[in-house]
Amino acid sequence: MGPWFTPEMGVGSVTALVSAHSLGVMWVWQLVLAIGFGIGSAVVPVLNAEAYVLGVGVSGALNPVVAAVGVSIGQTIGKVAMFLAVRHRPGYTGKRKSKEPKAVDLDTRWGRFVQWNRDLSKRLLDALSDRRWGVPVTLLSASVGIPPLYGVALIAGASRMGVVTFALSVLTGRAARFVLLALGVGLF
Repeated sequence: MGPWFTPEMGVGSVTALVSAHSLGVMWVWQLVLAIGFGIGSAVVPVLNAEAYVLGVGVSGALNPVVAAVGVSIGQTIGKVAMFLAVRHRPGYTGKRKSKEPKAVDLDTRWGRFVQWNRDLSKRLLDALSDRRWGVPVTLLSASVGIPPLYGVALIAGASRMGVVTFALSVLTGRAARFVLLALGVGLF
């Protein structure tokens, strides 16, 4: 049967071992499923990771903490992929020269909105490029959602922030967010 089975073991012991082994396999599959959902939800905003963790916790079919850890890992993988897609897009190195943006008409509502968006993006890009503010902004975004992590991942890819720093910040913030959510659901 295998090295873990000895003739002295009774049927109950073997059943317990097989049951423990199947629970270990189940845990791995839960983690793989959650990582896959996390990757998808990182790239496709319609897939809601919070709803997944809450649904797993409420259903009781899967372990919500395992799901939270898996979704955190998957979200980090997805956000790092977005980060790298911006960082390594064709022509990125040649576009580093600052070109003057097209002028907008500030007398119109649309023009004021476009200018506000440009100013906000530039401030966020400067913050993410700064060693003092890059990690706190990313942690805040990953754990609380302000500013939205989707936008932060894209802007961080254009910043001077390192990929490892970004990945660790996202993983830490997402793990805190989802594990606390899973533990909160586990109370009910």
